[in-house]
Amino acid sequence: MLANLTNVFKIPDLRNKILFTLLMIGIYRLGAHLPVPGIDVTVLNTLQENAEQGGVLAFLQLFSGGALTQFALFALGIMPYITASIIMQILAVVIPKLEQWQNQGAVGQRKITQWTRYLTVGIAAMQATGFTYLFHNGGGGFNQANTTGLDLVPEFDVWHVLLIVITLTAGTALLMWMGELITQRGIGNGMSLLIFASVVSTLPSQGTQIRASGGASALIATIAVFLVILVAIVFVEQGQRRIPVQFAKRVVGRRMYGGQSTYIPLKVNQSGVIPIIFASSVLYLPQLISGLLPADGWGADVQRFVEDHVVQPNAPLHLLIFGSLIIGFAYFYTAITFDPAKQADTLRKQGGFIPGIRPGPQTERYLGRILSRITLPGALFIAAVALVPSLLLTSFLPGATVSFSGISILIAVGVALETMKQIDSQLMMRNYEGFLK
Repeated sequence: MLANLTNVFKIPDLRNKILFTLLMIGIYRLGAHLPVPGIDVTVLNTLQENAEQGGVLAFLQLFSGGALTQFALFALGIMPYITASIIMQILAVVIPKLEQWQNQGAVGQRKITQWTRYLTVGIAAMQATGFTYLFHNGGGGFNQANTTGLDLVPEFDVWHVLLIVITLTAGTALLMWMGELITQRGIGNGMSLLIFASVVSTLPSQGTQIRASGGASALIATIAVFLVILVAIVFVEQGQRRIPVQFAKRVVGRRMYGGQSTYIPLKVNQSGVIPIIFASSVLYLPQLISGLLPADGWGADVQRFVEDHVVQPNAPLHLLIFGSLIIGFAYFYTAITFDPAKQADTLRKQGGFIPGIRPGPQTERYLGRILSRITLPGALFIAAVALVPSLLLTSFLPGATVSFSGISILIAVGVALETMKQIDSQLMMRNYEGFLK
């Protein structure tokens, strides 16, 4: 293993890519601790304590690497870009022009990327405006308790709000550019690596909370459980259903083409971590909405019900709704990313067929049936990864509030595997032994 690691730095091109990636991640972590102008930095500690109690703020802090509770330059993180990308993927199903761009190859992809950037800036501006307003009004909707008197923007006028919104939006645009730069000049997918850096940066603080609540034995037990989950995630993420494909032989001029065999790899977890992000966003909408209700009477009853049954990680209603949303969104996103009809039509045009299955509608039905079968265990697995760690921690360590730990592991392992595959392929191209066996 150490010999393979030294091989990485023997190759100048690969070494430069890795160092460039680390430099960009270092700049990102620096920007995550630089507060934006126009805020009251003396109340940031109170905001961080509120985030440690869970809720929407803890979920958003996961993807910003703690930058949101610092109200830093990169406070919005890469979430606006993720949201814009998901929206563009969904719109491509219903808007013929976007579907046409998808079928145009690199030219069409550049157009989709450009519109994704525009949409990202728009979403970032709206989120920056919303956060500025919420943090000026005591963080209402994030955590209804313990936020009284919290005001990060004491000078709430047009010019100060405009300055904060422009700074946060520019930070997101800069982060998006850095992610694309990593993809082009570094190693791995830039956006995924930035999310990976955000998620991993929160793990030490989570470990500190567990140790403070349950002692060293609780921390060791938690690490052991996480290692078991890590192995299970690697096993499932690598799992594929390989559908064999045979290409017919054809003669072009004096040469014969085709005749080779290949396969269509269908991953067990085709949707990745996207269903958890969707489900978490939908699940915490009731808390955001209840924060706008009256503080007494029926409004207080609704807020109390949402806090006790919808937001609490170990509440039965929370587990039922969250798990159902994850499974539903897993099927939804898988149907968007993999279209059996389009795949069957592509195979037919290329002269390929699945042995024993007729081309056309029969191939489409066969692919759809296989996809629905492997999506269920994948959806159940990511639902278990999202729910079980939090349920165990809240059951055995009532004083520890460590939110979304299962999501952290799932994201970290998925991005690490993809990055290692790219490094491994670079080593194999230059006749070096890779990491993966």
